[in-house]
Amino acid sequence: MKMPAKLQAAFRVPRLTWMRILAALGVALAADGIQFAFGLFGLIGVDPVIDLVAMVLTSRLLGFHWLLLPTFVLKLVPLVDDLPTWTACVLAVVAIRKREQRAPPPSPPVIDV
Repeated sequence: MKMPAKLQAAFRVPRLTWMRILAALGVALAADGIQFAFGLFGLIGVDPVIDLVAMVLTSRLLGFHWLLLPTFVLKLVPLVDDLPTWTACVLAVVAIRKREQRAPPPSPPVIDV
């Protein structure tokens, strides 16, 4: 079963550039910093909005990765939301994407008949 073209475009993995990496790190640092600051002031209800925006922007910059989902959920847990989980997630996704893009493409399987 093949995914529709629009869905394929949403899940495509863009080529990593320094600008994409720096922009994603900026989004992650901003999200973590804003959430930490709002946590000190007790503004409830803002964190999920910031998390959603961070996940969407990071997905657009780096391509969707499954690590973004647990990070989104972890930010909803009290005390854990004060940790810089978006920054750690972006660093992990960048490392994984770099490794994927550095690896040679897999060779097609050889079928002996």
